[in-house]
Amino acid sequence: MYYVYVLRSIPYGNLYKGFCTNLESRLAEHNAGKTKSTKPFVPWEIVYYESFNLKR
Repeated sequence: MYYVYVLRSIPYGNLYKGFCTNLESRLAEHNAGKTKSTKPFVPWEIVYYESFNLKR
């Protein structure tokens, strides 16, 4: 499965959009500070996602 997702920074309210194949793992990476663009705004929560069978 492929996922398009929107995260919200809990303390700051910033939104971030992304794409991945493992949503739980990707959220954990964001919250562990492994993504340069989201690291200053941890922790994050998923506010929206959609799943797809095909990548186009």
